[in-house]
Amino acid sequence: MNQLDAELGRRVAIDAVNLAGEFIHEHMFDRLSIRDKGDGGDVVTTLDTSAERIIIDEIRRTFPDHAIVAEESGSLSGDGEFTWLVDPLDGTNNLAIGLPVLAVGVALCRRRTPILSAVHDPVSKRTWSAIKDRGAWDNDGKTIRAPERSSTRGPVLAWLQGYDVRRDGDPQAILDALIRHGHRLLDLWAPLPCWLMLAKGDIDGIVGYDVGDLDLHAGRLIATEAGAVVRNLHGEAHSTQVSGKQKHRVVAALPGEIDKLTEVVSESIRSL
Repeated sequence: MNQLDAELGRRVAIDAVNLAGEFIHEHMFDRLSIRDKGDGGDVVTTLDTSAERIIIDEIRRTFPDHAIVAEESGSLSGDGEFTWLVDPLDGTNNLAIGLPVLAVGVALCRRRTPILSAVHDPVSKRTWSAIKDRGAWDNDGKTIRAPERSSTRGPVLAWLQGYDVRRDGDPQAILDALIRHGHRLLDLWAPLPCWLMLAKGDIDGIVGYDVGDLDLHAGRLIATEAGAVVRNLHGEAHSTQVSGKQKHRVVAALPGEIDKLTEVVSESIRSL
């Protein structure tokens, strides 16, 4: 993608998540029709499907030949070089119990590598976006650079996990270690808001266990372009590419915290 195309793609991404976010904001406290999705505890509502259609239609208006992988619709046909990842409502389980912690996210990938993304918060009506190797921006178009937090109380961390992850073995060992290491551990059932908090410097780190592509790449790109570092659970570099069915296990933090956080995580696994 050249510079002009990247800006066009970012604009489309922003417009798509904003339109879906406006719809969600208007209807988020309506009586929702909720049904189970799979056996792992995930749910889906009519808000998810309606917001997804809004996003897909907005992308198709400008990029009719691009492929799309969406949370509810699955894989939609396209030219194969460019693929959009669409999470129309990250945090549906929260909304189902009246907890307004959620986000809308899209990422555009070229040959499996995310190159731009946008994430919208329907509650605050604010949007963040990024272009690979060019930076991340807030709702006002200002560049985001996550500041290193200064606290004597220990880091504030977020835990992300796939719906089919059981809290025993490695996951439970990691959780126990994070609770001991951190001042506070957030378990929000909404990955995208956590990535935004890391990008803004509101939290110090994230640990994700078996997180899917749709829950990862839109927020991760914003966080890394804002200065965060992402590794695997053993402290090695984590691939930026879309993995398909394979789930991601990641440790992400600001530079001043990443070494200690990966050490805590890797030692908790080795101790089993």
